[in-house]
Order: sequence, then C-alpha cells, then structure tokens
Amino acid sequence: MADGVRVVYAPAGAAPVEVELRAAPGMTLADAVHASGLRARFAQIDLEHARVGVWGKPRDPSSLACPGDRIEIYRPLTADPKASRSQRAKKKAAEK
Repeated sequence: MADGVRVVYAPAGAAPVEVELRAAPGMTLADAVHASGLRARFAQIDLEHARVGVWGKPRDPSSLACPGDRIEIYRPLTADPKASRSQRAKKKAAEK
C-alpha cells in the first residue's frame, strides 16, 4: 500500500501480526496503533508504557506517521540485557 502504513506487533512466542492502514493526513503513530485494532486483539499492549518505533528506530507516539512507515509496537524487556550477557560470560568462563 503506497499511501498507507503498516502497524506490526510480535506477541511473545508467536508470529508477528501486521495490519495495513491508509495514512490519513495528520495521523500520529499512536493514532495508527489505535486504528489498527491490535490493542483489542492483544490486551497486553499498554500504550501508556509501550514504546513504538518506525523501521526499528524508536519514535515518540505523537510523531506523525508517513506513507510507507512500518510502525512497530515494542514489548517490554523481560530481562536486563547487560545482566543476561554477564551471566552468559560467567557461565562460559566457568566451563573453561
């Protein structure tokens, strides 16, 4: 869809769900997420705390959506990446 946007959400342990919408003038990223209907399908999406981005780059939900955007709804992290890396390094060192 050349004049539309795609809103994508990847639930934990499942394939990503993608919804295509026509981009209305003045539509924000938050508007697109609301219009996609994904919040109704996935109760765990909390836009008050969830982060969104476009093509892998975090953006403010009040940013304007542009035709061709791939709007992504990010899940919260389940583990601290630094702590996970540290644990893996310790485990690898212990194996040597």
